Amino acid sequence: MRRSGKLWRDRGVLGRRSWRGVLLLAGATLALSACAPAGPPEVTFYSDGHTVNAKPLVNCDALVRDCSKDPNAAVNLKVRPGKPVQVSVPVEVSDTPWLVITQFTDANGALQAKQQYFPRNSKLAYTATPDAPADQIVVVEVQQLGAAFAADASGNPILDESGNPQLVARAYWSLQVQPG
Repeated sequence: MRRSGKLWRDRGVLGRRSWRGVLLLAGATLALSACAPAGPPEVTFYSDGHTVNAKPLVNCDALVRDCSKDPNAAVNLKVRPGKPVQVSVPVEVSDTPWLVITQFTDANGALQAKQQYFPRNSKLAYTATPDAPADQIVVVEVQQLGAAFAADASGNPILDESGNPQLVARAYWSLQVQPG
């Protein structure tokens, strides 16, 4: 078989028309994938050399009117007593107020909780720590706050200790710790 001229082109894997079709298809695929809506934001949890990414258990619009739920979105990670958990949030979360709730058991086995609030555009990461070396973190939850506020039965805003309306969480991510 000759490798030059028309015979080689005719017996090649793809002819010129086929290559054009492949390139056109590849271009269309890239264009469509670039226009595809992004999935819900993911939060990253890290401890003891291991990382897990979590999708939200609940993900709502800013006014908490349109929500999607994924009851299987909680993630697990082994964490040794006294060790921290690093939390990283994407810009979509840090552009809004957000908070981290850390639950841990103390040396007596009593469940304790602490909360850290972050104003919008302030941080992309936080390190959740237990209070003492023998304490075991059991849950780390990230909440993205929305534009809606909590209201009483009359529709009046419920105020926090500082007199500000209490914002309602619009998205939740949860890490369930397996003691390591």
